[in-house]
Amino acid sequence: MIVTRFAPSPTGYLHMGHAFAALTAHEYAKSPKGGRFLLRIENIDSSRCRPEFEQAVYDDLSWLGLGWEQPVLRQSSRFGAYRSAQERLDSRGLLYPCFCTRSDILAEVGRAVEAPHGPEGPLYPGTCRNLSRDERQARINSGAVYALRLDARKAAAHIGPLSFEEIGGGPSEERGTITVDPLLFGDVVLARKDAPVSYHLAVVTDDAFQGVTLVSRGNDLFAATHVQRLLQALLGLPVPRYAHHRLILDERGQKLSKRNNAVTLRELRARGITPEHIRAQLGCRIRVVIR
Repeated sequence: MIVTRFAPSPTGYLHMGHAFAALTAHEYAKSPKGGRFLLRIENIDSSRCRPEFEQAVYDDLSWLGLGWEQPVLRQSSRFGAYRSAQERLDSRGLLYPCFCTRSDILAEVGRAVEAPHGPEGPLYPGTCRNLSRDERQARINSGAVYALRLDARKAAAHIGPLSFEEIGGGPSEERGTITVDPLLFGDVVLARKDAPVSYHLAVVTDDAFQGVTLVSRGNDLFAATHVQRLLQALLGLPVPRYAHHRLILDERGQKLSKRNNAVTLRELRARGITPEHIRAQLGCRIRVVIR
């Protein structure tokens, strides 16, 4: 059985990009073999998530004609599970506290002749990775703010070669078995004071908990699959298949986003636009073959 999910963050109103992602995931769940479509509210960021945006998610998806299983999983109810996952990684010596500020990291990267880069820019240079246990504890005892980072090289050595199955195509139309680069994002942050769990750790923990078998999402998250596959292996979690799809772009060729004030589904609905028009505009006659 195919189990897919749509997992928006209620930090603003949904737009056409969200509609395409939700409709695509829902279509995969309509496989001839049967399927389930789940909704997850990723509301960890309490400073930006608001109840009215969450309610709008339900309203917009219902307007589009989508149904989902109840109850809806809200990440704000899952902090215990995330702490447990962090503790499992920490018990194996795979996490370390990082006391660097963003300006510290930029300065260190600027001093490097050839700073390594990842999908999101320069990688963390590992400044705090080699601090002694005593120095780490002294800084923590002094009240220094810190984040928890994954020691990617140590983690990769624990696991060995990894791969994932891509059936959607990815940004380069890559399909089939994709070899994982566990160092692609370097020593990623898994928790910090203002965000008790990172997106990467939360998403793999929740996908496993919900029994998701196919992760359908945009091409902008294709690279993230590498670090998420590493976390799945470290935590002994089941591995879903992945189907990354095209992004919906604006007239300037940029990805639609809340921060760029993309026209929302709420606004389109107020203008009298119908769900049928939305589907037609997005080209949502999606043909899905799951084997």
